[in-house]
Amino acid sequence: MKVQLKLFATLMVYLPPGAEKNAVTLEVEEGTTLDQLIDRHRVPREQVHLVLLNGHFIQPTERDRALSEGDALAVWPPVAGG
Repeated sequence: MKVQLKLFATLMVYLPPGAEKNAVTLEVEEGTTLDQLIDRHRVPREQVHLVLLNGHFIQPTERDRALSEGDALAVWPPVAGG
């Protein structure tokens, strides 16, 4: 099934070849979870802060849910500001 992975800011370096701007469409096996997809691309867990699935915030304790065809997973690192 196809899903979209979007990585923002400093996480963009973990996108695979073929990504355009900050996103890539991937073919994944059914049952693949959010955490598995993030891990597959070697994004350090300590750098995974804000996770949205189809525009909805996903708590860290809920990231073991399986992705569905057409899902869009967006991930941001922690940010600091003044």
